[in-house]
Amino acid sequence: MFGNLTDRLNASLRKITGQAKLTEDNIKDTLRDVRMALLEADVALPVVKAFVDQVREKALGSEVSRALNPGQAFLKIVHQELVHIMGDANEALALNVQPPAVVLMAGLQGAGKTTSVAKLARYLTEREKKKVAVVSADVYRPAAIGQLETLAGQVGAQFIPSQITDKPAQIVKNAIDIARKQYVDVLLIDTAGRLAIDQDMMAEIAELHRIAQPAETLFVVDAMTGQDAANTAKAFNETLPLTGVILTKTDGDARGGAALSVRQITGKPIKFLGVGEKTDALEPFHPDRLASRILDMGDMLSLIEEVERKVDKAKADKLAQKIKKGKGFDLEDFRDQLQQMNNMGGMAGLLDKLPGMGQMKEVATKQVNDKMFGQMEAIINSMTVLERRFPDKINGSRKRRIALGSGTQIQDVNRLLKQHKQMQKMMKKVGQKGGMQKMMRGMSGMFPGGGAGGGGFPPGGMPPFGR
Repeated sequence: MFGNLTDRLNASLRKITGQAKLTEDNIKDTLRDVRMALLEADVALPVVKAFVDQVREKALGSEVSRALNPGQAFLKIVHQELVHIMGDANEALALNVQPPAVVLMAGLQGAGKTTSVAKLARYLTEREKKKVAVVSADVYRPAAIGQLETLAGQVGAQFIPSQITDKPAQIVKNAIDIARKQYVDVLLIDTAGRLAIDQDMMAEIAELHRIAQPAETLFVVDAMTGQDAANTAKAFNETLPLTGVILTKTDGDARGGAALSVRQITGKPIKFLGVGEKTDALEPFHPDRLASRILDMGDMLSLIEEVERKVDKAKADKLAQKIKKGKGFDLEDFRDQLQQMNNMGGMAGLLDKLPGMGQMKEVATKQVNDKMFGQMEAIINSMTVLERRFPDKINGSRKRRIALGSGTQIQDVNRLLKQHKQMQKMMKKVGQKGGMQKMMRGMSGMFPGGGAGGGGFPPGGMPPFGR
Protein backbone atom coordinates (compact mmCIF):
# COMPACT_ATOMS: atom_id res chain seq x y z
CA MET A 1 0.00 0.00 0.00
CA PHE A 2 1.02 3.64 -0.60
CA GLY A 3 3.71 2.72 -3.16
CA ASN A 4 2.86 5.60 -5.51
CA LEU A 5 2.21 8.09 -2.72
CA THR A 6 5.52 7.29 -1.01
CA ASP A 7 7.48 7.89 -4.23
CA ARG A 8 5.69 11.16 -4.99
CA LEU A 9 5.95 12.56 -1.45
CA ASN A 10 9.62 11.67 -1.12
CA ALA A 11 10.44 13.33 -4.44
CA SER A 12 8.64 16.49 -3.25
CA LEU A 13 10.13 16.55 0.23
CA ARG A 14 13.70 16.05 -1.01
CA LYS A 15 13.50 19.48 -2.63
CA ILE A 16 13.00 21.19 0.70
CA THR A 17 14.84 19.13 3.33
CA GLY A 18 18.13 20.84 2.41
CA GLN A 19 16.77 24.38 2.77
CA ALA A 20 18.39 26.58 5.43
CA LYS A 21 15.17 28.52 5.90
CA LEU A 22 11.51 27.88 5.13
CA THR A 23 9.55 30.67 3.49
CA GLU A 24 6.16 30.95 1.81
CA ASP A 25 7.95 30.89 -1.55
CA ASN A 26 10.13 27.82 -1.09
CA ILE A 27 7.40 25.65 0.43
CA LYS A 28 4.77 26.67 -2.15
CA ASP A 29 5.96 24.26 -4.85
CA THR A 30 6.47 21.44 -2.37
CA LEU A 31 2.97 21.84 -0.94
CA ARG A 32 1.51 21.88 -4.46
CA ASP A 33 3.32 18.60 -5.18
CA VAL A 34 2.11 17.14 -1.88
CA ARG A 35 -1.48 18.17 -2.72
CA MET A 36 -1.27 16.53 -6.15
CA ALA A 37 0.29 13.37 -4.67
CA LEU A 38 -2.56 13.04 -2.15
CA LEU A 39 -5.27 13.66 -4.77
CA GLU A 40 -3.70 11.08 -7.09
CA ALA A 41 -3.73 8.66 -4.14
CA ASP A 42 -7.54 9.16 -4.11
CA VAL A 43 -7.59 11.00 -0.80
CA ALA A 44 -10.83 12.97 -0.37
CA LEU A 45 -10.52 16.66 -1.35
CA PRO A 46 -11.63 18.11 2.06
CA VAL A 47 -9.01 15.93 3.76
CA VAL A 48 -6.27 17.09 1.36
CA LYS A 49 -7.22 20.74 1.85
CA ALA A 50 -7.21 20.46 5.66
CA PHE A 51 -3.89 18.59 5.61
CA VAL A 52 -2.09 21.10 3.35
CA ASP A 53 -3.45 24.09 5.30
CA GLN A 54 -2.22 22.64 8.61
CA VAL A 55 1.23 21.81 7.20
CA ARG A 56 1.60 25.32 5.72
CA GLU A 57 0.54 27.01 8.97
CA LYS A 58 2.95 24.99 11.12
CA ALA A 59 5.81 25.15 8.61
CA LEU A 60 5.78 28.95 8.67
CA GLY A 61 5.51 29.10 12.47
CA SER A 62 8.27 30.33 14.79
CA GLU A 63 9.11 26.80 15.99
CA VAL A 64 10.36 25.81 12.53
CA SER A 65 12.15 29.10 11.80
CA ARG A 66 14.27 28.61 14.94
CA ALA A 67 15.06 24.95 14.18
CA LEU A 68 18.66 23.97 13.38
CA ASN A 69 17.47 22.07 10.31
CA PRO A 70 14.22 23.59 8.98
CA GLY A 71 13.99 21.01 6.19
CA GLN A 72 13.92 18.13 8.67
CA ALA A 73 11.50 20.07 10.85
CA PHE A 74 9.20 20.32 7.81
CA LEU A 75 9.37 16.54 7.33
CA LYS A 76 8.44 16.10 11.00
CA ILE A 77 5.39 18.34 10.52
CA VAL A 78 4.25 16.31 7.48
CA HIS A 79 4.62 13.13 9.55
CA GLN A 80 2.66 14.57 12.48
CA GLU A 81 -0.17 15.75 10.25
CA LEU A 82 -0.38 12.40 8.47
CA VAL A 83 -0.70 10.75 11.88
CA HIS A 84 -3.36 13.26 12.89
CA ILE A 85 -5.63 12.78 9.87
CA MET A 86 -5.49 9.01 10.35
CA GLY A 87 -6.49 9.20 14.01
CA ASP A 88 -3.43 10.03 16.17
CA ALA A 89 -3.19 6.65 17.96
CA ASN A 90 -4.28 3.04 17.77
CA GLU A 91 -7.73 2.44 19.25
CA ALA A 92 -8.15 -1.09 20.57
CA LEU A 93 -11.45 -2.96 20.70
CA ALA A 94 -13.50 -2.04 23.79
CA LEU A 95 -14.28 -5.54 25.05
CA ASN A 96 -14.24 -4.82 28.80
CA VAL A 97 -17.95 -5.58 29.23
CA GLN A 98 -19.96 -8.40 30.79
CA PRO A 99 -19.20 -11.50 28.62
CA PRO A 100 -19.97 -12.27 25.95
CA ALA A 101 -18.71 -9.04 24.37
CA VAL A 102 -20.62 -8.87 21.09
CA VAL A 103 -18.93 -7.54 17.94
CA LEU A 104 -21.32 -6.81 15.07
CA MET A 105 -19.72 -6.79 11.61
CA ALA A 106 -21.38 -4.75 8.86
CA GLY A 107 -20.50 -3.87 5.27
CA LEU A 108 -21.27 -4.18 1.59
CA GLN A 109 -21.14 -7.48 -0.28
CA GLY A 110 -17.67 -8.34 -1.53
CA ALA A 111 -15.80 -6.20 1.01
CA GLY A 112 -14.34 -9.28 2.72
CA LYS A 113 -16.63 -9.29 5.74
CA THR A 114 -16.83 -13.04 6.38
CA THR A 115 -13.06 -13.45 5.94
CA SER A 116 -12.52 -10.51 8.32
CA VAL A 117 -14.71 -12.23 10.93
CA ALA A 118 -12.40 -15.27 10.75
CA LYS A 119 -9.25 -13.10 10.85
CA LEU A 120 -10.54 -11.19 13.87
CA ALA A 121 -11.49 -14.46 15.60
CA ARG A 122 -7.94 -15.73 15.10
CA TYR A 123 -6.45 -12.42 16.28
CA LEU A 124 -8.54 -12.44 19.48
CA THR A 125 -7.86 -16.13 20.13
CA GLU A 126 -4.11 -16.09 19.57
CA ARG A 127 -3.08 -12.60 20.63
CA GLU A 128 -5.72 -11.61 23.18
CA LYS A 129 -6.23 -15.15 24.57
CA LYS A 130 -10.03 -14.89 24.28
CA LYS A 131 -12.57 -17.68 23.88
CA VAL A 132 -14.28 -16.67 20.64
CA ALA A 133 -17.50 -17.83 18.98
CA VAL A 134 -18.80 -16.84 15.54
CA VAL A 135 -22.25 -16.92 13.98
CA SER A 136 -23.59 -16.03 10.53
CA ALA A 137 -26.81 -14.03 10.25
CA ASP A 138 -26.40 -13.89 6.45
CA VAL A 139 -29.31 -15.99 5.21
CA TYR A 140 -29.28 -14.47 1.71
CA ARG A 141 -25.89 -15.23 0.18
CA PRO A 142 -25.57 -18.87 -0.91
CA ALA A 143 -23.00 -20.80 1.15
CA ALA A 144 -22.27 -17.83 3.46
CA ILE A 145 -23.00 -19.92 6.56
CA GLY A 146 -20.92 -22.84 5.27
CA GLN A 147 -18.02 -20.51 4.45
CA LEU A 148 -17.96 -19.15 8.00
CA GLU A 149 -18.16 -22.65 9.46
CA THR A 150 -15.11 -23.73 7.40
CA LEU A 151 -13.15 -20.64 8.38
CA ALA A 152 -14.07 -21.03 12.06
CA GLY A 153 -12.60 -24.54 11.98
CA GLN A 154 -9.38 -23.18 10.46
CA VAL A 155 -8.88 -20.46 13.10
CA GLY A 156 -9.98 -22.44 16.15
CA ALA A 157 -13.15 -20.47 16.91
CA GLN A 158 -16.44 -21.97 18.09
CA PHE A 159 -19.06 -22.00 15.33
CA ILE A 160 -22.70 -21.48 16.35
CA PRO A 161 -24.91 -23.08 13.66
CA SER A 162 -27.65 -21.21 11.81
CA GLN A 163 -29.93 -22.05 8.88
CA ILE A 164 -30.98 -20.05 5.80
CA THR A 165 -34.61 -20.68 6.86
CA ASP A 166 -34.02 -18.82 10.17
CA LYS A 167 -34.79 -15.16 10.74
CA PRO A 168 -31.60 -13.11 11.29
CA ALA A 169 -33.03 -11.62 14.51
CA GLN A 170 -33.69 -15.11 15.93
CA ILE A 171 -30.17 -16.25 14.91
CA VAL A 172 -28.63 -13.38 16.91
CA LYS A 173 -30.81 -13.99 19.99
CA ASN A 174 -30.00 -17.71 19.92
CA ALA A 175 -26.25 -17.09 19.44
CA ILE A 176 -26.05 -14.68 22.40
CA ASP A 177 -27.89 -17.22 24.60
CA ILE A 178 -25.51 -20.05 23.60
CA ALA A 179 -22.42 -17.83 24.00
CA ARG A 180 -23.55 -16.83 27.51
CA LYS A 181 -24.20 -20.44 28.58
CA GLN A 182 -20.84 -21.63 27.22
CA TYR A 183 -18.82 -18.80 28.85
CA VAL A 184 -17.64 -17.34 25.54
CA ASP A 185 -15.58 -14.13 25.91
CA VAL A 186 -16.34 -12.63 22.49
CA LEU A 187 -19.15 -13.34 20.02
CA LEU A 188 -18.58 -12.16 16.43
CA ILE A 189 -21.73 -11.73 14.32
CA ASP A 190 -21.41 -11.82 10.53
CA THR A 191 -24.30 -9.93 8.94
CA ALA A 192 -25.62 -9.90 5.38
CA GLY A 193 -24.06 -7.57 2.84
CA ARG A 194 -25.63 -6.03 -0.26
CA LEU A 195 -24.21 -4.80 -3.54
CA ALA A 196 -25.35 -1.30 -2.62
CA ILE A 197 -26.82 0.50 0.37
CA ASP A 198 -30.59 -0.05 0.51
CA GLN A 199 -33.33 0.62 3.03
CA ASP A 200 -34.21 -3.04 3.71
CA MET A 201 -30.60 -3.83 4.49
CA MET A 202 -30.28 -0.84 6.83
CA ALA A 203 -33.55 -1.65 8.62
CA GLU A 204 -32.47 -5.26 9.20
CA ILE A 205 -29.02 -4.43 10.53
CA ALA A 206 -30.44 -1.68 12.77
CA GLU A 207 -32.79 -4.31 14.25
CA LEU A 208 -29.88 -6.73 14.81
CA HIS A 209 -27.94 -3.93 16.52
CA ARG A 210 -30.90 -3.25 18.86
CA ILE A 211 -31.11 -6.93 19.81
CA ALA A 212 -27.37 -7.57 20.18
CA GLN A 213 -26.41 -4.33 21.98
CA PRO A 214 -22.84 -4.85 20.71
CA ALA A 215 -19.72 -3.61 22.47
CA GLU A 216 -18.26 -2.92 19.01
CA THR A 217 -19.94 -2.30 15.65
CA LEU A 218 -17.29 -2.57 12.95
CA PHE A 219 -17.75 -1.51 9.35
CA VAL A 220 -15.76 -3.66 6.91
CA VAL A 221 -14.79 -1.79 3.74
CA ASP A 222 -12.60 -2.51 0.72
CA ALA A 223 -9.58 -0.15 0.59
CA MET A 224 -9.42 -0.48 -3.19
CA THR A 225 -12.61 1.59 -3.55
CA GLY A 226 -10.55 4.62 -2.48
CA GLN A 227 -12.37 7.63 -1.03
CA ASP A 228 -15.69 5.90 -1.85
CA ALA A 229 -14.83 3.63 1.08
CA ALA A 230 -14.98 6.62 3.41
CA ASN A 231 -18.23 7.88 1.87
CA THR A 232 -19.86 4.43 2.22
CA ALA A 233 -18.74 4.22 5.85
CA LYS A 234 -20.27 7.65 6.47
CA ALA A 235 -23.60 6.52 4.97
CA PHE A 236 -23.61 3.42 7.20
CA ASN A 237 -22.77 5.51 10.25
CA GLU A 238 -25.88 7.62 9.73
CA THR A 239 -28.05 4.52 10.32
CA LEU A 240 -25.80 2.42 12.50
CA PRO A 241 -23.71 3.74 15.43
CA LEU A 242 -20.32 2.48 14.20
CA THR A 243 -17.42 2.23 16.65
CA GLY A 244 -14.70 1.54 14.09
CA VAL A 245 -13.63 0.40 10.64
CA ILE A 246 -11.74 -2.61 9.26
CA LEU A 247 -10.03 -1.68 6.01
CA THR A 248 -9.58 -4.80 3.84
CA LYS A 249 -7.45 -5.61 0.79
CA THR A 250 -4.85 -2.97 1.65
CA ASP A 251 -2.15 -5.21 0.15
CA GLY A 252 -3.74 -4.68 -3.27
CA ASP A 253 -4.22 -0.91 -2.89
CA ALA A 254 -1.20 1.04 -4.15
CA ARG A 255 -2.85 4.42 -3.57
CA GLY A 256 -3.97 4.37 0.09
CA GLY A 257 -6.64 7.09 -0.21
CA ALA A 258 -9.12 5.19 1.97
CA ALA A 259 -6.74 4.93 4.93
CA LEU A 260 -6.11 8.68 4.79
CA SER A 261 -9.78 9.65 4.36
CA VAL A 262 -11.86 7.35 6.58
CA ARG A 263 -11.17 8.97 9.97
CA GLN A 264 -11.67 12.55 8.79
CA ILE A 265 -14.88 11.84 6.87
CA THR A 266 -16.57 9.43 9.30
CA GLY A 267 -15.10 10.51 12.62
CA LYS A 268 -14.63 6.77 13.33
CA PRO A 269 -11.23 5.13 13.88
CA ILE A 270 -9.72 2.49 11.61
CA LYS A 271 -9.10 -0.37 14.05
CA PHE A 272 -7.63 -3.03 11.76
CA LEU A 273 -6.06 -3.44 8.31
CA GLY A 274 -6.55 -6.58 6.22
CA VAL A 275 -3.10 -7.10 4.68
CA GLY A 276 -3.47 -10.38 2.77
CA GLU A 277 -5.62 -13.41 2.10
CA LYS A 278 -4.39 -15.65 4.92
CA THR A 279 -6.32 -15.79 8.19
CA ASP A 280 -3.40 -14.26 10.11
CA ALA A 281 -3.23 -11.25 7.74
CA LEU A 282 -4.90 -8.75 10.06
CA GLU A 283 -2.91 -5.92 11.68
CA PRO A 284 -4.02 -3.43 14.34
CA PHE A 285 -4.04 0.03 12.76
CA HIS A 286 -1.30 2.32 14.11
CA PRO A 287 -1.48 5.78 12.44
CA ASP A 288 2.06 6.72 13.52
CA ARG A 289 3.58 3.54 12.07
CA LEU A 290 1.66 3.89 8.81
CA ALA A 291 2.71 7.53 8.47
CA SER A 292 6.34 6.41 8.84
CA ARG A 293 5.86 3.85 6.07
CA ILE A 294 4.28 6.45 3.79
CA LEU A 295 7.33 8.70 4.27
CA ASP A 296 9.72 5.76 3.75
CA MET A 297 10.86 5.82 7.39
CA GLY A 298 9.97 2.16 7.79
CA ASP A 299 7.97 0.48 10.53
CA MET A 300 10.47 -1.37 12.69
CA LEU A 301 8.06 -1.76 15.62
CA SER A 302 5.58 -3.75 13.51
CA LEU A 303 8.45 -5.74 12.01
CA ILE A 304 9.82 -6.66 15.46
CA GLU A 305 6.33 -7.64 16.67
CA GLU A 306 5.86 -9.80 13.57
CA VAL A 307 9.22 -11.54 14.07
CA GLU A 308 8.35 -12.21 17.72
CA ARG A 309 4.98 -13.66 16.74
CA LYS A 310 5.71 -15.57 13.55
CA VAL A 311 9.30 -16.75 13.65
CA ASP A 312 9.74 -20.25 15.07
CA LYS A 313 12.00 -19.47 18.04
CA ALA A 314 12.92 -23.12 18.64
CA LYS A 315 14.17 -23.46 15.06
CA ALA A 316 15.96 -20.10 15.26
CA ASP A 317 17.75 -21.12 18.48
CA LYS A 318 18.64 -24.52 17.03
CA LEU A 319 20.15 -22.88 13.94
CA ALA A 320 22.06 -20.35 16.06
CA GLN A 321 23.57 -23.13 18.19
CA LYS A 322 24.42 -25.16 15.10
CA ILE A 323 26.27 -22.25 13.50
CA LYS A 324 28.03 -21.34 16.75
CA LYS A 325 29.40 -24.89 16.95
CA GLY A 326 30.80 -24.55 13.43
CA LYS A 327 28.38 -27.01 11.82
CA GLY A 328 27.34 -26.28 8.26
CA PHE A 329 24.29 -24.38 7.04
CA ASP A 330 22.62 -27.04 4.87
CA LEU A 331 19.71 -26.91 2.44
CA GLU A 332 17.21 -27.96 5.13
CA ASP A 333 18.23 -24.85 7.09
CA PHE A 334 17.94 -22.82 3.89
CA ARG A 335 14.39 -24.15 3.36
CA ASP A 336 13.49 -23.19 6.95
CA GLN A 337 14.64 -19.63 6.20
CA LEU A 338 12.45 -19.52 3.07
CA GLN A 339 9.45 -20.69 5.10
CA GLN A 340 10.12 -18.12 7.82
CA MET A 341 10.26 -15.41 5.16
CA ASN A 342 6.93 -16.60 3.75
CA ASN A 343 5.39 -16.46 7.24
CA MET A 344 6.56 -12.85 7.48
CA GLY A 345 4.50 -11.88 4.43
CA GLY A 346 7.20 -12.54 1.85
CA MET A 347 9.83 -10.16 0.51
CA ALA A 348 7.36 -7.34 -0.19
CA GLY A 349 5.98 -7.50 3.37
CA LEU A 350 9.48 -7.28 4.84
CA LEU A 351 10.79 -4.50 2.58
CA ASP A 352 7.65 -2.43 3.19
CA LYS A 353 8.62 -2.15 6.86
CA LEU A 354 12.33 -1.41 6.41
CA PRO A 355 13.33 2.28 6.47
CA GLY A 356 14.89 4.03 3.48
CA MET A 357 14.05 1.37 0.91
CA GLY A 358 12.31 3.81 -1.46
CA GLN A 359 12.57 2.81 -5.10
CA MET A 360 15.06 0.10 -4.20
CA LYS A 361 12.06 -1.87 -2.91
CA GLU A 362 10.60 -2.12 -6.41
CA VAL A 363 13.93 -3.27 -7.86
CA ALA A 364 14.36 -5.77 -5.04
CA THR A 365 10.93 -7.36 -5.38
CA LYS A 366 11.43 -7.74 -9.14
CA GLN A 367 14.71 -9.60 -8.57
CA VAL A 368 13.68 -11.54 -5.46
CA ASN A 369 9.94 -12.18 -5.47
CA ASP A 370 7.77 -14.58 -3.52
CA LYS A 371 7.16 -16.74 -6.61
CA MET A 372 10.92 -17.33 -6.70
CA PHE A 373 10.83 -18.40 -3.03
CA GLY A 374 8.13 -20.97 -3.86
CA GLN A 375 10.25 -22.32 -6.72
CA MET A 376 13.31 -22.57 -4.49
CA GLU A 377 11.37 -24.46 -1.84
CA ALA A 378 9.98 -26.85 -4.48
CA ILE A 379 13.55 -27.59 -5.68
CA ILE A 380 14.74 -28.36 -2.14
CA ASN A 381 11.67 -30.55 -1.51
CA SER A 382 12.55 -32.59 -4.62
CA MET A 383 15.91 -33.57 -3.11
CA THR A 384 16.63 -36.56 -0.92
CA VAL A 385 17.54 -36.04 2.74
CA LEU A 386 21.15 -36.89 1.86
CA GLU A 387 21.23 -34.23 -0.88
CA ARG A 388 19.74 -31.58 1.38
CA ARG A 389 22.32 -32.24 4.08
CA PHE A 390 25.29 -32.71 1.75
CA PRO A 391 24.68 -30.43 -1.29
CA ASP A 392 28.20 -31.16 -2.66
CA LYS A 393 27.00 -34.66 -3.57
CA ILE A 394 24.53 -33.24 -6.11
CA ASN A 395 26.01 -34.15 -9.51
CA GLY A 396 24.65 -33.73 -13.04
CA SER A 397 22.26 -36.72 -13.01
CA ARG A 398 20.91 -35.73 -9.59
CA LYS A 399 20.31 -32.17 -10.85
CA ARG A 400 18.30 -33.52 -13.78
CA ARG A 401 16.14 -35.62 -11.44
CA ILE A 402 15.63 -32.69 -9.02
CA ALA A 403 14.68 -30.32 -11.87
CA LEU A 404 12.18 -32.85 -13.25
CA GLY A 405 10.68 -33.47 -9.82
CA SER A 406 10.23 -29.74 -9.09
CA GLY A 407 9.04 -28.71 -12.55
CA THR A 408 12.07 -26.46 -13.06
CA GLN A 409 15.17 -26.27 -15.27
CA ILE A 410 18.70 -27.44 -14.42
CA GLN A 411 19.87 -23.81 -14.42
CA ASP A 412 17.29 -23.09 -11.68
CA VAL A 413 18.81 -25.87 -9.57
CA ASN A 414 22.31 -24.49 -10.23
CA ARG A 415 21.18 -21.01 -9.23
CA LEU A 416 19.72 -22.29 -5.96
CA LEU A 417 22.93 -24.17 -5.12
CA LYS A 418 24.96 -21.03 -5.80
CA GLN A 419 22.67 -18.93 -3.59
CA HIS A 420 22.94 -21.53 -0.84
CA LYS A 421 26.74 -21.39 -1.06
CA GLN A 422 26.60 -17.61 -0.55
CA MET A 423 24.32 -17.96 2.47
CA GLN A 424 26.56 -20.72 3.83
CA LYS A 425 29.62 -18.42 3.68
CA MET A 426 27.74 -15.65 5.45
CA MET A 427 26.47 -17.99 8.15
CA LYS A 428 30.03 -19.18 8.73
CA LYS A 429 31.02 -15.55 9.44
CA VAL A 430 28.18 -15.25 11.96
CA GLY A 431 29.70 -18.08 14.01
CA GLN A 432 33.05 -16.27 14.26
CA LYS A 433 34.03 -13.47 16.64
CA GLY A 434 32.44 -10.21 15.46
CA GLY A 435 30.46 -12.43 13.11
CA MET A 436 27.39 -10.25 12.54
CA GLN A 437 29.50 -7.26 11.43
CA LYS A 438 31.51 -9.51 9.08
CA MET A 439 28.32 -10.95 7.64
CA MET A 440 26.85 -7.49 7.01
CA ARG A 441 30.09 -6.39 5.29
CA GLY A 442 29.92 -9.51 3.13
CA MET A 443 26.33 -8.76 2.18
CA SER A 444 27.16 -5.14 1.29
CA GLY A 445 26.91 -4.46 -2.42
CA MET A 446 25.53 -7.92 -3.27
CA PHE A 447 22.06 -6.52 -3.78
CA PRO A 448 20.95 -3.59 -6.00
CA GLY A 449 21.37 -0.35 -4.07
CA GLY A 450 23.47 -1.93 -1.32
CA GLY A 451 26.80 -0.25 -2.01
CA ALA A 452 29.64 0.21 0.43
CA GLY A 453 28.30 0.26 3.94
CA GLY A 454 24.74 0.01 2.62
CA GLY A 455 24.22 -3.69 3.15
CA GLY A 456 21.64 -5.72 1.32
CA PHE A 457 20.34 -9.20 0.76
CA PRO A 458 22.23 -11.75 -1.27
CA PRO A 459 20.69 -12.35 -4.69
CA GLY A 460 17.80 -14.72 -4.04
CA GLY A 461 18.59 -14.71 -0.33
CA MET A 462 17.24 -13.01 2.77
CA PRO A 463 18.36 -11.92 6.21
CA PRO A 464 18.75 -15.03 8.37
CA PHE A 465 16.12 -15.47 11.07
CA GLY A 466 18.54 -17.23 13.40
CA ARG A 467 19.70 -15.39 16.52
